[in-house]
Amino acid sequence: MRRLLGLALATATLAGVSAVGAATAQAATYPAISAEECTTQGGTVNQGGPYRGPTCTFPDGHSERIT
Repeated sequence: MRRLLGLALATATLAGVSAVGAATAQAATYPAISAEECTTQGGTVNQGGPYRGPTCTFPDGHSERIT
């Protein structure tokens, strides 16, 4: 009985940790913006390449994809 209870508690703990990690990872991503919004906010539009779409590089160094 104790072994079963311990297993259930361990499973619940792992599920909680993975849910928190997923929420944190999603909160850390930047949303896609338009090219006009990019330049308005002081960013530089990069056209990308054949396998990569256009991106916006901001003065603080982070990039976002352009929709």
